[in-house]
Amino acid sequence: MFALGTGAASAAGGHQLPLYPHSPFEGTMLSWVTNSMIMVWMAAGLIILFCRAATKKMAMVPSGFQNFAEWLIEGLYTFFGNILGEHLVKRTFWFFGGTFLLILTVNYLALIPGVGTITYNDSEGHVQGLLRGGNADLNMTAAMSLTFALLWFYWAVTENGIKNFLAHIFAPKGDFKGPMLMGMIVIFFLVGILEVISIMIRPVALSFRLFGNIYGGEQTLGGLMALVPKYLAFLPALPFYFMELLVGLIQALVFTLLSAVFLKLICTHGEDH
Repeated sequence: MFALGTGAASAAGGHQLPLYPHSPFEGTMLSWVTNSMIMVWMAAGLIILFCRAATKKMAMVPSGFQNFAEWLIEGLYTFFGNILGEHLVKRTFWFFGGTFLLILTVNYLALIPGVGTITYNDSEGHVQGLLRGGNADLNMTAAMSLTFALLWFYWAVTENGIKNFLAHIFAPKGDFKGPMLMGMIVIFFLVGILEVISIMIRPVALSFRLFGNIYGGEQTLGGLMALVPKYLAFLPALPFYFMELLVGLIQALVFTLLSAVFLKLICTHGEDH
């Protein structure tokens, strides 16, 4: 049984956004489909429809969707190009541009009224949201972070070669000779081990940073709406709702910006080390 309510109604009834997603189709063949997966698919569908509309009638003098799409893509390409450089951005823009648009769209879809407030009771009698913000699911943010980690390793090796890749992490940086060289080899090897640990932590930090900000924002909105009667629930949350619009954009930028910086650092050569 589905029930339409507000965040205040849900919170007043003791319901807060669960830490884990849930399947609205439990007990069926689609029990693997969670409420957060539905939101991600909706976001991907909107991006595909937007691209189709923008490229339906291509013209030398763009207008409408084509004009907006070209402005958006060109702006993102320039933004990442200033970080990565001309060569790297040509190889990697498909990932960084696509990831930014997906995160942004998923974040904004989660703010649509009804997401998390159209609820149902699961088989154990717990109140669950029919839809859940995609990035409020750690599975989603971890999947994007691990995907980037694998691509980072591939791009780093193909840009540097195995030898230079390992040298970038472990080899001494500077012109050392004699006993000083031996000491620096030991020091930079130990520093390299710390760098490897740092590289392994990066996808964890990326996934929890995005998840924590989005999940915390949704919990904050629900808590504020629970402070007043349900017919006034939107009033205390309204200022924070607009703040969440800004947070959604910032978090999309932070995730992709940090990812681009991590890639640029490993692919930096020569005097720019």
